[in-house]
Amino acid sequence: MSLIYKVDLLQLLKDKGYNTNKLRKEKILAESTIQKLRDCKPISWANIEQICKLLDCQPGDILEYVPDEE
Repeated sequence: MSLIYKVDLLQLLKDKGYNTNKLRKEKILAESTIQKLRDCKPISWANIEQICKLLDCQPGDILEYVPDEE
């Protein structure tokens, strides 16, 4: 099973006024989390919750479940 990002989260955050400098400087997201988003790697549920607050969305708006191939 895999969860993938349906959208470019960093671009959506930037569109809402949260560029990577602001995210780091205001300690909204850690640099390691920002790098994971760049690399499309998984992040913690706490970070997903923070991103959903910033974007005013639900996890299903940004994540997609992809079943493993058998």
